[in-house]
Amino acid sequence: MDRHYREAWDELTAPGAPFAWSVTDVRGVPTRTYDAAPPNMAQVWAGSIVHGDADYLVYQDERISYAEAHKAVDALAAHLSDIGVGHGDRVALALRNYPEWALAYWATVRLGAVVIGMNAWWTGPELEFGLADSTPKVMVCDAERLDRVMPHLAGLRSSGPLHLVGVRLPAGTRLPDDAVRWEDALASATEHGPAPEPTIDPDDDLCVFYTSGTTGHPKGAVLTHRGATSNLFNLGFWQVMAASAEARAVAAGEPPPGSEKEVGESYPGSILAVPLFHVTGCNCCLHPITAVGGRLILMHRWDPEVALELIERERPASLTGVPTMTRELLNSPDFERRDTSSLSHVGGGGAPVQPDLVHKIEDRLEGRPSTGYGLTEVNGVITINVGHFFMAKPASAGSPCPIMETRIVAEDGTDQGPGEHGELWVRGGNVFRGYLNRPEANAEALTDGWFHTGDIGYLDDDGFLFLVDRAKDMVLRSGENVYSAEVEAAIYEHPAVAEAAVFAVPDERHGEAVGAAIVLLSGAECSAEELRDHTRRLIAVFKVPEHLWFLDEALPTNANGKFVKRDLRDRLVGTPSN
Repeated sequence: MDRHYREAWDELTAPGAPFAWSVTDVRGVPTRTYDAAPPNMAQVWAGSIVHGDADYLVYQDERISYAEAHKAVDALAAHLSDIGVGHGDRVALALRNYPEWALAYWATVRLGAVVIGMNAWWTGPELEFGLADSTPKVMVCDAERLDRVMPHLAGLRSSGPLHLVGVRLPAGTRLPDDAVRWEDALASATEHGPAPEPTIDPDDDLCVFYTSGTTGHPKGAVLTHRGATSNLFNLGFWQVMAASAEARAVAAGEPPPGSEKEVGESYPGSILAVPLFHVTGCNCCLHPITAVGGRLILMHRWDPEVALELIERERPASLTGVPTMTRELLNSPDFERRDTSSLSHVGGGGAPVQPDLVHKIEDRLEGRPSTGYGLTEVNGVITINVGHFFMAKPASAGSPCPIMETRIVAEDGTDQGPGEHGELWVRGGNVFRGYLNRPEANAEALTDGWFHTGDIGYLDDDGFLFLVDRAKDMVLRSGENVYSAEVEAAIYEHPAVAEAAVFAVPDERHGEAVGAAIVLLSGAECSAEELRDHTRRLIAVFKVPEHLWFLDEALPTNANGKFVKRDLRDRLVGTPSN
């Protein structure tokens, strides 16, 4: 990479500079951490009060200012405190991207309690599992999630209290005992004093986000305050460093591609087109928007025409979504007649940005393309690629952030040099502390603080990461991780199934779709739609196989008796599926 990149990087990370880092003992492991990072996310929220009457949350025709948000957060925190929620207790959030999600998040954080992010796609049994696994004292939920969890509520409450706060419930909705509507929870807080403000350590738990599990159940990744503030600084570093490197290049008479663009007037903020219950939406959008006093523009569901109307009306600086959404935005028949000049960054995470899309963004938008590679387990990003760096290396996931140590590890455990393939291991202040209630999974995923990402790749001579494969048996569908074992476990519960193998199928819209090869028991019958209906009752809809192949012969296996999925995929993809 050019000298301007290295000069900007070195200046910003030098001792005393805004992104200087030191090695700190974190859970007994020497770990790189930013010197200037705030000690916890409660402090980040508290600081946002200075933005007063500026818009914070925008949803359809609703606008909530920072002052109004702080009033609501304080009221909900007081209510939660009154019903026994304190430092270290857990509060589950199970609702769509409503403003209440963000407000409940900050109310929980303000108490030093732990947010449990529940996937809004989950079925009733999946919600039951997540609640039983995380044991929250309170669940904040909308009408749809309330309906799904009601059949399981008595069983969940048998092991301890589970209070419910209902969000945007239709009139006449019947609530279980001791449940309360959102508006009533906020109103009741006026009868009591303010909630306490506990001391929150950087390594205290902040939230638990669930990832699809390799053994049929999701795993809760436990994220800390240090991890979240480290990710916040990772995002800030790349924005500042990229701008500094470009300015240096222009001043030296060496302008990089795209530096001549003049982005129209915009206001700090982002249209959020991905769920808040994932780190992309929460840690990589909600957190930085709140920290800088911007607006978070929420969408009920993704619609490219609605997004274009919002961009023209709200003048946001960025759009946060998966690459599929950006492609649909560019291909929309409304694109040419809408003003998108405010966008300075278009990107997100959850899936690789294909090289052709990088160039289409550069050609058709005033904004600059960007991507980030990361995982739930690292609170957000490991690498970032943006602007002219992305144009120079469009197939790369980007360069690791300053506090991220990286290793490329071969199957025999040896470290690999530039250009050599292996599994990416990372270590730094933003790595999670482990999976909730999963000591065996933690032993497999963490070695002396190094997190085994499960992704295969290599680093080039400039230190930029290129991903080439996965070590994990997983489908990445529109940013959602779908582990094959979880889908297979659901399929096997159908009494007609003898064998099932789930694998990724290339998909133009979603990046990858879920495919499955099925062998039925002798004499048994089962249609594709019957099997899909069966799995829909057990797993979220995005995990239900879109492609099904029913085979007459046993599935191929290797010497260890495991299904050879690569051979199956190569043989079946491209042939008609059910």
